[in-house]
Order: sequence, then structure tokens, then C-alpha cells
Amino acid sequence: MKSMELSFKVGEQFSETTPDGREVDSIVTVDGNKFVCVQTAKKEGEKSTKSIRDFNDEGCVLTMEVTGTDVVCVQTFKRL
Repeated sequence: MKSMELSFKVGEQFSETTPDGREVDSIVTVDGNKFVCVQTAKKEGEKSTKSIRDFNDEGCVLTMEVTGTDVVCVQTFKRL
């Protein structure tokens, strides 16, 4: 298990190393109640991703897509 802390400004591109070791250029935007993070791989052959965190009254739904594939993961977090 890894823990990480990420500091960024909304709407400004930044570089990061993902927990799985990919070097990416990332940008986080806000669309209503959604945080949208697009990670673009810097190296040829590595995957790029898009993560959407949709905050609602029940909690948060996180949808992650691997760009260029049909791979999608959905996680639902409920408030207690």
C-alpha cells in the first residue's frame, strides 16, 4: 500500500509520477460537482488515463478510463 500527497492548481498542467511509476503530465479541471483529471503519459507505449470524481449528496463516484482502450473502473464511495 502506498500513500501520496499531490499539490496542484486547478486548470494548470503539472508533472507527476503515478503510484505505478508512470511519468505523466496532468491537469485537473472542475466541471460543476466533478473533478476531472487527465494524465498524459510522457513515454511512448505507456498508458494515459482520465479520472472523474463526481461528488454528490451520497458521497463520490470515481470513474477511471484508460485512454485508447475500453477499460473503465467505477468506484462508489458513500458518506457515513
